[in-house]
Amino acid sequence: MSRVHDALRRAENSGFVPQSRPAGTISGTSRVEPPTTNVNNLSGLLEKIQEVPFHPLAESHLIDAARPHEAPSEEFRTLRTRLNHLQSLQPIHSLVVTSASPAEGKSFTAVNLALAESHLAGNLTLLADFDFRRPIVHNMFQVDRSPGITDYLLGRAELHEIIKKIAGTNLYIMPAGEAVLNPLELLNLREVKQLFDTLPSVFNWVILDSPPLLFAADANLLSTLCHGTMLVVRIGTTTIDSVTRAIQSLCHNNLLGISVNGARRGELYSKYTYYHSYYYSHPETTGDTPKGETEEAE
Repeated sequence: MSRVHDALRRAENSGFVPQSRPAGTISGTSRVEPPTTNVNNLSGLLEKIQEVPFHPLAESHLIDAARPHEAPSEEFRTLRTRLNHLQSLQPIHSLVVTSASPAEGKSFTAVNLALAESHLAGNLTLLADFDFRRPIVHNMFQVDRSPGITDYLLGRAELHEIIKKIAGTNLYIMPAGEAVLNPLELLNLREVKQLFDTLPSVFNWVILDSPPLLFAADANLLSTLCHGTMLVVRIGTTTIDSVTRAIQSLCHNNLLGISVNGARRGELYSKYTYYHSYYYSHPETTGDTPKGETEEAE
């Protein structure tokens, strides 16, 4: 952990400025202009959203409010507490969860963090799969991939049609949608910024799963549109160089902190630990990580 911390201290943030693109036809993609839902008027949105049962894929290792003592539930409640404390200090309502490289657990972290947030009474949480290149959220919840975000951005679906409510929770999920040839161009549409500007008026947390930072520029762009970014690193997999380069690619003052994933007993500061989060850009949040360990799922 100290090596990762040292890398963080050495890293110098540099900005990423998305290039605006006028609405219209995206190269290689047929688009109806504009989307049929006015995101500036979201009254009645929740009443139109379809509810689906909580029936996660067994190997996805999703936390369950009915089994609060199973790992890694307590670890994600700890992370939730730290993020909610940050939210009490400043207006943070949208969060990009990403990693430096693939297979470091960013989807596992994004989904379980969103679930943990949704377990709080009245804490409406939206989990959005903006990893158009390798979407996985729909598989983890065993729902259809489409209609989803890309369908909405292409004008083929209304906003309420691409959101599903998970029964028994305050969690709403927004799957990726149909595959597109040019995800980065799609993310440059003004409708994406409009979504991030308006969805926090309905949801207390909007949590995004995005592609890895060093794999595609998508997460860099998304981080400029959201209030904060969380970087997931995996013990034994993530290198110091990749952490440094990932942080340097992010916008100034946007990274809230990192979450260390896949640790075994004795590898971090607590005696028993699986999941540990460390925040360095804000006043320190301290405390031992709870016990528990399990296998991480991407």
